[in-house]
Amino acid sequence: MKKLVAALSVLVLLGVAFTGCSGKKASKVGTIGIAMPTKSSARWIADGSNMKAEFEKLGFQVDLQYAEDVVENQISQIENMITKGVNVLVIASIDGESMTKVLEKAHDAKIPVISYDRLIKNTPYVDYYVTFDNFKVGVQQATTIETALDLKNAAGPFYIELFGGSPDDNNAYFFYNGAMSVLQPYLDSGKLIVGSGQMGMDKVSTLRWDGATAQARMDNLLSAFYTKNKIAAVLSPYDGISLGIISSLKGVGYGQGGTPMPFVSGQDAELPSIKSILAGEQYSTIFKDTRSLAKKAVEMATALLAGKEADVNDTKTYDNGVKVVPSYLLESTIVTKDNVTSALVDTGYYTADQLK
Repeated sequence: MKKLVAALSVLVLLGVAFTGCSGKKASKVGTIGIAMPTKSSARWIADGSNMKAEFEKLGFQVDLQYAEDVVENQISQIENMITKGVNVLVIASIDGESMTKVLEKAHDAKIPVISYDRLIKNTPYVDYYVTFDNFKVGVQQATTIETALDLKNAAGPFYIELFGGSPDDNNAYFFYNGAMSVLQPYLDSGKLIVGSGQMGMDKVSTLRWDGATAQARMDNLLSAFYTKNKIAAVLSPYDGISLGIISSLKGVGYGQGGTPMPFVSGQDAELPSIKSILAGEQYSTIFKDTRSLAKKAVEMATALLAGKEADVNDTKTYDNGVKVVPSYLLESTIVTKDNVTSALVDTGYYTADQLK
């Protein structure tokens, strides 16, 4: 009887071991480290939540961290993830040039890295990049202004001010350059005039994409350059910046008393800005479906863990200073008051009640 019990015990243990190994191989169970910039932006909360949910559906454990736009916090969080032995890192960097040393540690630990939405620069240890077509996003932002002002037909001149994104985010330059590819001919012809004369990312950037910083700059522009002339449009690269700009404009009477609100662009389709669009304040935003972005990041991670190459559609555009990072670029959608329902409610991104 003792021998029978012993034999059965061995068989049970072997069965558990083989089942465990088989299960792990089949489900690719592991831990994914996700480093997000901040919870102060609704879109990053959505990105993190969407990825976490998708990975967990596949049986992964997820270590999701937000650094609240403090570079040192994010580096520390990533170091902790490496120490814990995550299987893949997905990083939306605060400062794209600050990751060189920490990603070398990831490489030494054989942890692959996916750069998420913001390109990580100056390191060879980035395996893939998943984002939207950022130059096209800038083109779309400027196109909404071109359409609103009817620049192809109207005589002008129209006064415009330009705002850029954070100078430590590679995407900000793509957005700005894409927008300028549309606006520059009108500036050259004099149909558009930058009243302040401030052009170029070295003059118009907004550190950390901060709305309060943008509002303060807009306040200064209005008091210094617009005591007589009126602004017709403002190029804004992000909804949080747009709301700061709009607050400044409203503070000096735009949008009331017969003074129309300038056409202000945006990006990310954040709920406060959608409500602002519906209220007739912000003119447009660019909808980038973070659900699709999250799914693509998950696809890339699972391919890496399976020892396969991930699906990409761009191998030329995103040079991080050390290598051209294989990338997958998703499509984005212009949203104005006319298509809020079809673009955002009908697709399930927001409910009708959320927009009230």
